[in-house]
Amino acid sequence: MKFVRTPEERFENLPDYPFEPNYVSVGELRMHYVDEGPAGAAPILMLHGEPSWSYLYRYMIPHCAGAGHRVIAPDLIGFGKSDKPVNVSDYSYQQHMDWMQAFIDKLDLRDITLVCQDWGSLIGLRLAAENPDRFRAIVVGNGMLPTGDQKVPPVFRAWRAFALYSPWFPVSKIVNTGCFRKLGPGECRAYDAPFPDRRFKAGARAFPALVPMTPDDPASEANRRAWTSLEQWEKPFLTAFSNGDPITRGGDRYMQKRIPGARGLPHTTLKGGHFLQEDSPVPFATAINQLLENLERNEN
Repeated sequence: MKFVRTPEERFENLPDYPFEPNYVSVGELRMHYVDEGPAGAAPILMLHGEPSWSYLYRYMIPHCAGAGHRVIAPDLIGFGKSDKPVNVSDYSYQQHMDWMQAFIDKLDLRDITLVCQDWGSLIGLRLAAENPDRFRAIVVGNGMLPTGDQKVPPVFRAWRAFALYSPWFPVSKIVNTGCFRKLGPGECRAYDAPFPDRRFKAGARAFPALVPMTPDDPASEANRRAWTSLEQWEKPFLTAFSNGDPITRGGDRYMQKRIPGARGLPHTTLKGGHFLQEDSPVPFATAINQLLENLERNEN
């Protein structure tokens, strides 16, 4: 598999991203992750989506680590400081699952609280469903686990076509479009940093086409099996969606009805667009910390 590695100098002096880099091998590729907070604490695993990277969680990581939690925020393969296969065909839903499975196995993560959004949810919810003994709780913001059996919003079909066929793929502008607030020049530079040229963008372009849109999609059956597991999920399952995301709107109520662990929890709606980590990072982090504080109180 041919891949590229973004030069480290692209990541120098990024605003509000002081974290030391950590790396682990997943197959022949190197995956980057942030690892903050007490090393012996139960981990919060923050999974980003498309076309962002762990920079998306830069405001939330200190809040959760400061509350005594270990926070791990990986860059998915094809994103951030992680290696990037150069061919769109190198990416599949199952391949992303295999990379993340290798990641949690290599770090031997247990008692995980999953925090996920966008493609972080497609991967993370499958990961939790397939490794229930490793996970302690789940928090989903603007995410879902589609099987291809549901109606796809027209806005997503348009986005999928753009990602695959547009000769222009301006990552920072795409992220900014999904936010209520306007990103600053330094923040835009940070979102563009992983992608010096078009060779580095194959993973970002591939993701939308990998979302199951028909019942016979290659990932549909595995996702249905994951839903069977989630429908028996009794551990805490919290939703913290935003009020301004046209792609995932209503997904929070759908999951609250289907997943037993969602019952009786203080589900919240935060102010923001698709990238609620940019618009409401402190309220999002506070909801996570409060869930874990209540969980620890009940366990003791």
